[in-house]
Amino acid sequence: MIADHWPLFGLRLRTPRLELRLPDLDDLARLGDVAAAGVHDPAVMPFVVTWTDTTPEERARNTIQWQWTQWGRWSPQDWTLQLVVVADGQVIGTQEVGARNFATSRVVGTGSWLGLPHQGRGYGTEMRAAVLHLAFAGLGAEYATTEAFEDNAASYAVSRKLGYTDNGVEWHTVRGKRVTGRRLVLDRAAWAAARTTEVEITGLEPCLPLFGG
Repeated sequence: MIADHWPLFGLRLRTPRLELRLPDLDDLARLGDVAAAGVHDPAVMPFVVTWTDTTPEERARNTIQWQWTQWGRWSPQDWTLQLVVVADGQVIGTQEVGARNFATSRVVGTGSWLGLPHQGRGYGTEMRAAVLHLAFAGLGAEYATTEAFEDNAASYAVSRKLGYTDNGVEWHTVRGKRVTGRRLVLDRAAWAAARTTEVEITGLEPCLPLFGG
C-alpha cells in the first residue's frame, strides 16, 4: 500500500461534518472539477498568485499539478500539507498547512479555498479548525499565521472566530494594483481558548518524522 511508503496517505482529520485527507487520483480529479467550476467572484481576486485568472480547463490542470508539486518537494525542513476537504462524500475544496524549519520555529501557516457552491456554510471555519488541531495538538506548534486581503471579510471573520489577532500588514501587487494584506497570528493559548470544533486525528504517528518535529 502507498501509505506503507508515504504514511501521509493514511492521515485523516475528521470534524463533525468534514474529512480532510491527502488526495488520491480520484480526489484530485474531483478537486479539479471544483476549481474549474469557480472558487470566487471573477470581479475580485482573493489570492496573491492569480491562478484562477484562466480558463476552467487550465484551472483544473493547475490545481492538480500544484498538488503533485507539493508532494515532490516535501522535506522535513520545508513542507506543505495539501488536504482535500470532503463533505457528505463530496470533495468541496482544499486546506493547507505548512512550515519551514518546524523543529525549531514551531510556527505553521495556513491557506485554503472552497468551491463557490460550498461557501457561506461554515465549512471554512471547520476545515481551518481541523488543521489547527493537527498543528497544535498533534505536532506541538506554538504559533499559526495566516493572511487575507483587507477586503476579504469572510476570511478575516474566520480568523477572528478561531482566536487570531492582528499582526501587521503586507503589500502585494495583484492584477496590476497595490493590495493590502492583513497578517494574523494565533498562539497556543488563544487557540485553546477559542477552540469549539471537535477534531479527530488518525494515522498521525507514522507521519511524525516527515514533519520534522
